[in-house]
Amino acid sequence: MARFAGKTVVVTGSGRHKGLGQGILQRFADEGANCVVSDVVVNAETEEVAAELRRRGAQVATVACDVSDAAQCDALIAGAVAAFGGVDFIVNNAGIGFMMKPFLEVDPADWAKVIAVNLSGAFYCSQAAARDMVKRGQGGRIINIASQAAKSAFPHLPAYVSSKHGMIGLTRASAMELGVHGITVNAVCPNHVTTALGAEQNAYFSKLLGFHSVEAYLANMAAKNPMGRPGLPGDIAATCAWLASDDAIYITGEAINVSGGEEMH
Repeated sequence: MARFAGKTVVVTGSGRHKGLGQGILQRFADEGANCVVSDVVVNAETEEVAAELRRRGAQVATVACDVSDAAQCDALIAGAVAAFGGVDFIVNNAGIGFMMKPFLEVDPADWAKVIAVNLSGAFYCSQAAARDMVKRGQGGRIINIASQAAKSAFPHLPAYVSSKHGMIGLTRASAMELGVHGITVNAVCPNHVTTALGAEQNAYFSKLLGFHSVEAYLANMAAKNPMGRPGLPGDIAATCAWLASDDAIYITGEAINVSGGEEMH
């Protein structure tokens, strides 16, 4: 029997091809979970993500949600409940990481947007999902996609770094209160993962750091990693699936590096 048969997972920021959210959903679909695909809008790309999950045998619902709006987060969970009866797992994957500027040039509106999506959005979705989990009385798992930037600093990303550090605080604070309900809360901290968002960062930082090409920048990153490569969506998806499994029932409040050991460099 599939490990997550009869369970439902919601993954925010998952409506884009070749994105981290899609990779996470694919793993849960392969293990039998009902899947809720959610992004700011539900468009043709989102529907193709959903169609691919159905080809894997999953039951799928699509729900539009701007996670910076608490009411929309409530509606996302309500939509999942209407489709499948409840939420067992939520992966807070929606995020903004492309507003890259020197600290002295960051616009207050850009700062507010990054914090609203990356940190407040994770709070709103976690709270809405936890309310359903508590009501149903069957426990649940909340998984926050943080970043290597949740534990380290990077230039030209002050809002992003701050939001991801805050996500670890949110993880720990919510874990302390939700454990009594059988709900675990953990964060996953990837290094650079090869997605469309990663491509934007590659282009920016290869120029900032003086590399003659994006390929040279990526080769330098790989050389500094003990595993010899950047992260892949499947690396993160496997960790999320483990945290959702019974094997991780006693793990909560943790921020787990999934980085190939890059932070040891």
